[in-house]
Amino acid sequence: MFDLNEAEALNLDETDPLGSNRSKFLIPPTPRGDGEAAYLAGNSLGLQPRQTRVDLQAELDDWATYGVGGHTKPRKPWVSYHEGLRDPAARLVGALPEETVVMNTLTVNLHLMMVSFYKPTADRFRILIEDGTFPSDSYAVRSQAEFHGYDPDDAVLRVKPREGEAVVRTQDVLDLIEREGDTIALIMLGAVNYYTGELMDIPAITAAGRAAGIVVGWDLAHAVGNVELKMHDWDVDWAAWCSYKYLNSGPGAIAGAFVHQRHLADENIVKFSGWWSTNAATRFEMKPVLDLVHTADAWQLSNPPIMAMAPVETSLKIFDEVGMPALRQRSLRLTGYLEKALAVALADVPARVITPSDPEQRGAQLSVQIIGADAEHVSTRMRDEYGVFTDARQPDVIRFAPAPLYCTFHDCWRAAHALHEVLNSEG
Repeated sequence: MFDLNEAEALNLDETDPLGSNRSKFLIPPTPRGDGEAAYLAGNSLGLQPRQTRVDLQAELDDWATYGVGGHTKPRKPWVSYHEGLRDPAARLVGALPEETVVMNTLTVNLHLMMVSFYKPTADRFRILIEDGTFPSDSYAVRSQAEFHGYDPDDAVLRVKPREGEAVVRTQDVLDLIEREGDTIALIMLGAVNYYTGELMDIPAITAAGRAAGIVVGWDLAHAVGNVELKMHDWDVDWAAWCSYKYLNSGPGAIAGAFVHQRHLADENIVKFSGWWSTNAATRFEMKPVLDLVHTADAWQLSNPPIMAMAPVETSLKIFDEVGMPALRQRSLRLTGYLEKALAVALADVPARVITPSDPEQRGAQLSVQIIGADAEHVSTRMRDEYGVFTDARQPDVIRFAPAPLYCTFHDCWRAAHALHEVLNSEG
C-alpha cells in the first residue's frame, strides 16, 4: 500500500514561493486526456515556455516584413542577434560574457573545443572520461583519439565506480589523476552524469587536473539550468552544453560553449574558423584573412540560425527572471520530497535509487534501478496509465527529473505512486 499523504504534497505546492513559474509553460496532457501530465522528463527534453511561440512568431514576421533587410532593420537585427544571448548564458554557467558563446549543438562544440585543447604528445595523449558517460561523448573522444593516430582503446581512459557501487567517487578520480596524470592530455567529464544523476565535484577535479598539467573541460549538458555553476572562478579551461534539457529551448536547440579568459588572447591556440569567427567590426569588408577576436566568439563558424536562437533567448530570460540560486533551492526541496516519496514507493519491491543521497552530489534527478522488470515497459505504463512522464535508460534505470521551473510536489507524489502501483502489479 502506498500510504504517503497526497494532501501534504498539495499543501507544499500551495506554500512554495516559486510554484507560480509553472504557468509559464505548456504542460502536456495525460495520454487519457484527463488533465495535465506529471512531467518528470525535463532532463531529456524540457517543456515549451508559452512565450516561445510569441517570440518565434516575431522573428517570422520580421522575415516576412524585411526579407534580407532583417539582418539590419528590425528591433533585434539578425547580424548581432547572438550577442543578446551572451550575457544571460554567461550568468547561467558562471562565466564572463567574453568567455561565452551560444552556437551549434553540443557534440559539435565538444569537437571544436577538442580541436583547440586536445594536444596529444608521445607521452601525454590520453583523454579521461567517466566509464558511464553519455555515448555521444564517448564516440567524440574516441574519434578525436583516432584522428590523431591513436588506438582509442589505449587513448581513452575510463574512470569506473567501485565494485558494487553505481557512482564514481571523487577521491577515485583524484587518485587516478595522481597516478596517471603524466599520461593524460585532457579531462572531459560530464558535470552531472546523465544516467545516475551524480553531480561531480567540479572544482576539486578541475584543480587536481590543472595542477597535474592537464587541460580540463566539462560537458554541462545535464548541469546547466540545473545546478549553480562557476566555470570562471573554478578555473575550468573550457566547457560545452546543450539547451534542450533544463533550458527548455526545444529539440536539438542551439548549444553553448565556454572558454576561460586566460586562453582568449592566445593566438597560438589552433581553432577552426569561419565567417563568424572574424571581428564583427570588419566582417563585411570581406577580407580573405581572419581578423581574430579575443573572445569566445572566435570559436564560431557560421552566421547564427535566428529561428533556432529565438527559443533559447526566451528561455534565458526566464532563468534571468527567477535566478539560479532560487531555482536551486526549489530543486533541493522538490528532489528531497521525491526521494522521500520513492522510499515509500520502493519499500516492498526490488528496486533502488542509485543517485547519491547527499543533495550536494546531485541535481534535479533521481535514477531508480529496476530489478526483475523491464524499465522501458514500466516507464511506458506509468505514462499511459497514470500520466507520469519519465525517462527509461538501458539497461534497467528510470530517471525522474523534478525540474524546478514547472514541476510540483504533487507531480513527485504522482510519480512515486505510479511507480509503486506499476511495480507491484508487475509481480
